[in-house]
Amino acid sequence: MKESRIIENKKVLVTGGAGFIGSNLVDVLLKQGNEVVCLDNFATGKRKNLQLALQNEKFKLIEGDIRNFEDCTVAVQGCDYVLHQAALGSVPRSITDPMTTTDVNIGGFVKMLFASKEAGVKRFVYAASSSTYGDHKALPKVEHIIGNALSPYAITKYVDELFAKNFSDIYGIETVGLRYFNVFGRRQDPNGAYAAVIPKFVSQLMAHNSPLINGDGSYSRDFTYIDNVIQANQLAAITPTIDFKDKLKHYSEGIGKSYDQEITISEVFNVAYGERTTLKELVEILQMTLSKFDSQINDIKISYGPNRGGDIPHSLASIEKANKILGYDPKYDIKTGLLEATNWYRENLV
Repeated sequence: MKESRIIENKKVLVTGGAGFIGSNLVDVLLKQGNEVVCLDNFATGKRKNLQLALQNEKFKLIEGDIRNFEDCTVAVQGCDYVLHQAALGSVPRSITDPMTTTDVNIGGFVKMLFASKEAGVKRFVYAASSSTYGDHKALPKVEHIIGNALSPYAITKYVDELFAKNFSDIYGIETVGLRYFNVFGRRQDPNGAYAAVIPKFVSQLMAHNSPLINGDGSYSRDFTYIDNVIQANQLAAITPTIDFKDKLKHYSEGIGKSYDQEITISEVFNVAYGERTTLKELVEILQMTLSKFDSQINDIKISYGPNRGGDIPHSLASIEKANKILGYDPKYDIKTGLLEATNWYRENLV
């Protein structure tokens, strides 16, 4: 019988399930016949993202906070897997308010992880971040080499990795961290002070306003479409423990680090497409894509401003480890993903 590469007929908790990434995970998991629980306090998530899910009898919404251990305990009961997406994102927000970012991203993470351990969850998959690579300049980024953190947000996401490894060693819970690289796609909010660059640029171009690029446009990112992220989360959850350990052992020997076969699973993987796009190139692709529907967009001039504090100049992931151990094979490159994303924004932005 062929091994399934998706989560099916399980009970899954998605924390932050009303958010951009979380709600997309919720919808896909429900389509695959799973029972899905969403824990969200709606600090950044939106109820409208759950419109489809709320019509499904296999969906349960718990309005609560990962900083409240009782909420975590209730949400995780009977779950096979936890896909932990809840966090306060944004480098600038963490610089403005490091205390709340730390409280949510570390305090909430530990509570959710401990509740999962107590409930006997099979595997805890969590959103890590490419910001962990900090000031390390070498490209592409490989999981076992990081630099110094450049923001409080980056620190919180790396501390989460340390806690996950520690909990695996002490309690035996399997943990898998996914270092996301600039995720974009449907439902990503274009509004607010901390909006991500792609939906913000799309919204501005559609309104015939000039997008503002921080810096001279040479900074580059490994932009990653949401469906690639959904694939990675599922593979991280369902890759059999024996296969995981065997592949990890052989992969690790290849980079000069060998593992015992009986290790507890606690690993991190880059989740990206594996290609680099400058911000200037990004705007050019967006203009080309959107001008097919509105020719005036191609003539909009781009504005440039100062670099943003805490930003990494360049980001490019090696996805070799995720490919070899999880079977991760992203289908959406930047152009394909942007076409899908802009089609969604054209239908949903007013």
